[in-house]
Amino acid sequence: MEAFSDLLEQLYYTAGNKAKAQLIADYIANTPDPDRGWAIAAMAGTLRFDFFKRNTVKKLIAEHTDPQLFAMSYDYVGEVSETVAHLWPHSEAVSPLPSLHSIVDTFANVAKQQVSKTLADYLTMMTPSQRWALLKLGTRGLRIGVSARSIKQILADYGNKDIKEIETLWHAVTPPYTQLLQWLEGKADKPDIENAVTFHPVMLSHPIEESDIDGFEPGMWQIENKYDGIRVQLAVNTEKTIQKISSDNTEESDIEKALFSRTGDDISHSFPDLLEHMQGNMVLDGELLVIQNASEEAKESLASIAPPKVDTFNALQQRLNKKKPAKSLMQSNPVGLIVYDALVLEGEQLTSLTLQERRKKLAAWIEHKKIPRVFLSNTLEASSPQELRQLHSRVCANRSVEGLMLKRLDSTYVPGRPKGKWFKWKRDPLVVDAVIMYAQRGHGKRSSFYSDFTFGAWQGEQLLPIGKAYSGFTDEELKKLDNWVRRNAIGRFGPVREVKKELVFEVAFDAVHPSNRHKSGVALRFPRIHRIRWDKPANEADTLEALKQLIER
Repeated sequence: MEAFSDLLEQLYYTAGNKAKAQLIADYIANTPDPDRGWAIAAMAGTLRFDFFKRNTVKKLIAEHTDPQLFAMSYDYVGEVSETVAHLWPHSEAVSPLPSLHSIVDTFANVAKQQVSKTLADYLTMMTPSQRWALLKLGTRGLRIGVSARSIKQILADYGNKDIKEIETLWHAVTPPYTQLLQWLEGKADKPDIENAVTFHPVMLSHPIEESDIDGFEPGMWQIENKYDGIRVQLAVNTEKTIQKISSDNTEESDIEKALFSRTGDDISHSFPDLLEHMQGNMVLDGELLVIQNASEEAKESLASIAPPKVDTFNALQQRLNKKKPAKSLMQSNPVGLIVYDALVLEGEQLTSLTLQERRKKLAAWIEHKKIPRVFLSNTLEASSPQELRQLHSRVCANRSVEGLMLKRLDSTYVPGRPKGKWFKWKRDPLVVDAVIMYAQRGHGKRSSFYSDFTFGAWQGEQLLPIGKAYSGFTDEELKKLDNWVRRNAIGRFGPVREVKKELVFEVAFDAVHPSNRHKSGVALRFPRIHRIRWDKPANEADTLEALKQLIER
């Protein structure tokens, strides 16, 4: 554990990607298995189980020190783990500390009622920096300036491999990555994932520029709707029993089919109604949506699949993050998949084919299989840049569509974001003028600044909160906002400051939905601060009634 703690401390105070990468590579080279694998998992965000919750940590420190002292310290520091690490009142240093693997194993298996005591024992035997490392590890809150992509590149460089090889293996192996690391060192065979039902790195698009629109040439591009759902990948192999491969070459569980988010998270448990009809050997790339005629199609003859009746994102949002969705919810909000690409069909790898070739095979396959809840995306036509702009205006009138996708017909399926191959052309965001009501300090590098803002709209003489945002402004604007909050604070609720209702934000957002969870009755999707209206009087900000007129019908 000492080595992992030292690594995190060095990474936290080291600037520059190359310097961070060298520190991690040195750690990998000089740390035994399985500790180094657990460290990689922690830094890459693949340590999937929670050791303890932030609330557990707060309750524990309240039991061992003055709650008011903790509250004041936390308000000053702005981060729970760092506050507790320095404020913990007990110290009985132990050297050497238990290994990282031992700590991970302990918390993975300890009884729930013993978690707090176990955590307290570990905190007592550690130094403040070691406590911080443990708390960040346990609450999955590492912010050390190293992304999952960076970890993969570091591993590729460490083993003198192409990063594409690492990305192909990444989601089929699991922590502590013993076999993967030994393969990189030439001590073991490459993990065999040929038949594993696993996530494949996805191909991404670039925002379209005016020059791209002006240079549009018909016949070179496939045009599709950009639906307002979530990007998913459906991986299925029901032709034989498949085992997910773990890094130490053991078999974990039978997996025949799975639904992954665009980042590789397994979300199958939330959508059993989609997966139940899937048979065969394929990997499909598409958009998950609530499709109101999807459940009807599952009951009807497979020979008569109608066009999808796509619902709003708000309908889909009610299905997200449900570990075990109720039958009534699945009936009222049935999900379906609009497929726009295929990586594997009938066991055949298609990624090296052009989009035009993949599309032809995909269309024929869907027509033949007629799988309930699975629909082929429609392609659209435009013969000139002017027609393309007109098409974009027309599709954006449909609020279940975010805009257009343009994909080169000669593009192979390349993980990552290759330049000039796929473009997304989203509709213009909605905007509203709202008044800042509350401010809270951020985390990490923003812990000293008020950077998280709650804003509201007028209902008569009263302001009602309609959302929160913490992005959309520059570092220089952040300093000015922080200064304004400190000079105009009029109330305090723990770490939250109430401010004078005088400053207007122009807030951009993608959609507005009715919401029973908010006093205002509305919720904004992806709100961000578009502009700070230092010039605008607060009484000229928008009304709640005006905002409700934008609700999707």
